[in-house]
Amino acid sequence: MDKKVEYYKIVNELLESILKDEKESIEKAAEVLAKAIMEDRLIHVVGTGGHSNMGAEELFWRAGGLVPINPLLDAGISLSNGAKHSNIMERTPGYGLAVMKSYDFTPGDPIIIVNAYGINAMTIDIAMEAKRMGLTTIGITSTSFAKMLPKDHPARHESGKNLYEIVDIFIDCHLPLGDAVIKFDDFEQKVAPTSTLVNTFTLNLLVVETVNQLLKKGVKPPVWVSANMPGGDEANKEYEKKYFGRIKHLR
Repeated sequence: MDKKVEYYKIVNELLESILKDEKESIEKAAEVLAKAIMEDRLIHVVGTGGHSNMGAEELFWRAGGLVPINPLLDAGISLSNGAKHSNIMERTPGYGLAVMKSYDFTPGDPIIIVNAYGINAMTIDIAMEAKRMGLTTIGITSTSFAKMLPKDHPARHESGKNLYEIVDIFIDCHLPLGDAVIKFDDFEQKVAPTSTLVNTFTLNLLVVETVNQLLKKGVKPPVWVSANMPGGDEANKEYEKKYFGRIKHLR
């Protein structure tokens, strides 16, 4: 089989498995988000390290995406400031707690924690602190790495805890162990990762279901219009005016 076709089929199978197996968890999480929107709360989201940052960026300031998204976008774990640096910082105990101090949270707010592996120090620190603060925690992660890596693996939080065990609502992104999925006969390392695809697909299913639930309740969903569409800037002005002072990275 052509390797490109094989990758396409594997990705499709992963997405179908999320759609089928995570229906209940997505609906439960969407209830939390819809309630938060109706209560005029912010929905916090953080991708805790490396490419997981794209999960937070996917939800934020997105055409067709929810408006009241407050992303925790920290330069220290951004690949633009150094790939190895990002790797080091996401493994540093206490770093996630320091990042949280520069954002505002209200008890009862939801926070979405996106990390496909769900084991590093930043991920676990934020999840535990969020629960201590009285936030409703939603984890987008998988169990593949969490169940397979030893408790003393250097990538792990010192407690050995896993994100999927901590959060109030766990949505499995079905990431395969190793992330990459295509194997060549004459090359040992697999290629073609899947983590960003499964993370963002899961997150957008959550957006779809949240909008669905708001509409059923007779509530107009706050959704961004593409600024590149005719009338987009004008359509977004009411939301910009409302949230410029509340969402740190919106300006």
